[in-house]
Amino acid sequence: MFKKILIANRGEIAVRIIRACKEWGISTVAIHSDVDRDSMHVKLADESVCVGSHQPANSYLNIPAILSAIELTGAEAVHPGYGFLSENYNFAKILEENNIKFIGPSAKHIQMMGDKIEAKKIAKEYGLPVIEGSKGGVKNSHEAKQILKITGLPVLIKAAGGGGGKGMKIVKNENEFENLFLTAKSEAKKYFGNDEVYIEKFFENPRHIEVQILAGKNRVVHLHERDCSVQRRHQKLIEETPSPILDDKIRRDLFDKTVNMVQQIGYEGAGTVEFIYEDGKFYFLEMNTRVQVEHPVTEVVTGIDIIKEQIFIAFSGETALEQNDINPRGHAIECRINAEDPSKNFQPSPGTIGMCHQPSGFRTRVDGAIYQGYKVTPYYDSMVCKLICHGRNRTEAIQRMNRSLDEFVIEGITTTIELHKKLINHEKFINSDFNVTWLDKEKII
Repeated sequence: MFKKILIANRGEIAVRIIRACKEWGISTVAIHSDVDRDSMHVKLADESVCVGSHQPANSYLNIPAILSAIELTGAEAVHPGYGFLSENYNFAKILEENNIKFIGPSAKHIQMMGDKIEAKKIAKEYGLPVIEGSKGGVKNSHEAKQILKITGLPVLIKAAGGGGGKGMKIVKNENEFENLFLTAKSEAKKYFGNDEVYIEKFFENPRHIEVQILAGKNRVVHLHERDCSVQRRHQKLIEETPSPILDDKIRRDLFDKTVNMVQQIGYEGAGTVEFIYEDGKFYFLEMNTRVQVEHPVTEVVTGIDIIKEQIFIAFSGETALEQNDINPRGHAIECRINAEDPSKNFQPSPGTIGMCHQPSGFRTRVDGAIYQGYKVTPYYDSMVCKLICHGRNRTEAIQRMNRSLDEFVIEGITTTIELHKKLINHEKFINSDFNVTWLDKEKII
């Protein structure tokens, strides 16, 4: 096994990785920006290196500084977590060229599946249903209007190199198409350095379903699905497993086709294949070549530590798991707790945490990196922790989440805890009568 791993990330995911490494007996190196020197991941790691100032470009995205930290500490491998450099094929390639193990797929596969247009072609080639739309990037509005004649309205314009709702525009009226097309290209260039966009049919009432996979050289297994349909402006708020709307026949078909595609492309490591689901049919959306924020719900129902499996696959090239080893039990729900004020259009709420009491108890888990006196800065993602509750069934998981949210106390900053209480107790959530557009259409806050 690796002797020393550098974690190229911060916050709760860095803490999560450090804990997995400790269980393997692996020494850890935390990198941090100047404002993160008192962060929990720095306190828990065996060593730490400051790699730059608070701007992400100067620290957590600063490849030369991270390479220097690797050389300085003698780390054999790098775990990128999610976000930052986790899907940067350039970073993975540089590590490969310097014989430093990137704990994730190869640079080739990151590049292949990170390009949304290429990923869609691959999915279609290996039998996954894809959304009707452009076959590749759309160069100009004239070409785009030709595609509209085939798909009809509404359509979704999406950045080829992006995600998270950036460079994404919904077009419902032909008169607004030209302006939204140019805006999407401009945003794509701004956020991803690539103005290429593509067009696909827009679904009015879809669910967002994803399949977690672990892949070694000779075997790919799936860890069942997650339902991530509670979203606000394409950002996930609540995730759960299993999906309350799927039957076993649909699941088997989805799992078989997903595993087949992942095997055929020779992928290695953890990954998540995401789908749109509407009217009983699945359509490939994208593949994330990293660990997901919502991975804990899968862990608690399967009993499998996905981070430890990532490390094992990176070291050995194989997964020790057989498909028969994976037998999910019960139901799990995760709420992402953000330092935001929902009453002020989700404005970020940085500040110093005063009292901090995190819930515990039977089948209650908190993944976070906060403590009393911790300073939440405005420079990074606003998520401060995740609350995960496991029950024998969905009803019990909701009841446990209710109890746990009531126990949660974070003073000094405004958080989304109260919003989650409203969502969890909403009739539509309880009856699973929602889709990804629910919160954008219905005023709950």
